[in-house]
Amino acid sequence: MLFFSLFFVVIIVIFLWIVSVYNSLIELKVRSENAWSDIDVQLKRRYELIPNLVETVKGYAQHEKSALEAVISARAKAIGATTISEKGQAENFLSSTLKSLFAVVENYPQLKANESFLKLQSTLSEIEDNIQSARRYYNAVVRDYNTKLEVFPSNMIANIFSFKKRDFFQLDVPEEERKAPEVKF
Repeated sequence: MLFFSLFFVVIIVIFLWIVSVYNSLIELKVRSENAWSDIDVQLKRRYELIPNLVETVKGYAQHEKSALEAVISARAKAIGATTISEKGQAENFLSSTLKSLFAVVENYPQLKANESFLKLQSTLSEIEDNIQSARRYYNAVVRDYNTKLEVFPSNMIANIFSFKKRDFFQLDVPEEERKAPEVKF
């Protein structure tokens, strides 16, 4: 009788442990999906802002057609990206084309002073900050989730229930941007 009771208690403890690990994996998976949704919302806000920005610049810099078309093309690629890694690559390209667009704007002082352009530029800057914040949160949740998938003994439960690793949302930064700025007087 004692053996049966002890066996029953061990089975219950193992079952509760499995349920606990499974639930924590589900919680992290849902949090990572929610975090990705937050990034997606910010990216959509950015995509909706870009045509307004392009139209404003187009009114002042009509002969800068190639820069404007590059931004529009990069936006289309970013919208069409389906996987997280594709999205990261497309966002890198979009960011670089936006930088080139703002470089073009430097040649047009009246555009830089235009109130609607300044508002669009400010909104874009705010959205970029929100994207960066959402990306950091997403990557932190994915890190926790992926770690739990690989750590013993939770990896056994993850394998039994076919949990899959998630990709980080990484933006490739050119090597020259990773270097500390050189200050000379």
